[in-house]
Amino acid sequence: MIDAVVAFFLLGIIAQLLGAKIPFPDGLYKTLSLFLMVAIGLKGGIALQQHVDPALLTMSIAVVAFGLLLPLVAYPLLRYFGQLDKINAGAIAAHYGSVSVATYAVAVALLEAGDIAYEAYFPLFVVLLEMPAILVGLVLAKGNLKVINRAFIKKELVANQSILLMVGSLVIGFVGGDSVQKLTPFFVELFSGVLALFLLKMGLVAGEQLGTLKKNSLFLISFAILMPMLGGLAGTGLGVLLELSAGGIALMAVLGASASYIAVPAAMKESLPEANAGMSITASLGITFPFNVLLGVPFFIALGQYLGA
Repeated sequence: MIDAVVAFFLLGIIAQLLGAKIPFPDGLYKTLSLFLMVAIGLKGGIALQQHVDPALLTMSIAVVAFGLLLPLVAYPLLRYFGQLDKINAGAIAAHYGSVSVATYAVAVALLEAGDIAYEAYFPLFVVLLEMPAILVGLVLAKGNLKVINRAFIKKELVANQSILLMVGSLVIGFVGGDSVQKLTPFFVELFSGVLALFLLKMGLVAGEQLGTLKKNSLFLISFAILMPMLGGLAGTGLGVLLELSAGGIALMAVLGASASYIAVPAAMKESLPEANAGMSITASLGITFPFNVLLGVPFFIALGQYLGA
């Protein structure tokens, strides 16, 4: 049986393919995105109040290394099997080394619906995986470090919206003590409902992207399915190596399997304007996101439970 939250994603795809006009203001979409980032951070901070792992620093270093490795796996596949130029191969590799907050949110919702525990500090890992792949992707595309200037680092690392909101909310949830509880009716109890609306919008967008697949090669479709599986299995291995819980293993796999379609496209638009943005978005949002929501996330949750049992 499909989860009710995920069903809204399918509803969006069906509505788009049928040509139904569902009004969804851009302002509402941005508001839902902000809500999810704050809610994920707050939930992590609240849980972290009860459990601070001394091994968190070592884990964080391993996660950053994981984020640096993923685009290095994606790049040669894109270059030598897909025959893409350096610019587009680097740009797409950056998308698949970074993470999708929405995919992570779906995984969290499914874990909580199944009463499967996971480590409280995972929002920190989501943040840590945002940036490394962007830097590696730019170096792969340009062949040197000159493209990564100080202004870019300041904007994407210090003032990046998702990083700032999730880290800030995590800290607030952690240091806020009992006062944070007054925020939970809005940010915690309404989480699944807001996620359902967000996924409805994502379904509409993904359905629109599916219409462009006929313009792309079979390789792009194959890559957008194969790479999440490779990244997810690598994330599973890392979760086992770090001795995470069953839910933690599943979430690490989901982070490895997901592909960014918000933070990375914005960074690539500024630093690699010559890259084909449509190709990257079609792969990450049109193929990988639906694949993960419908098949990848449930698979990695089941795998995590098997390995973490």
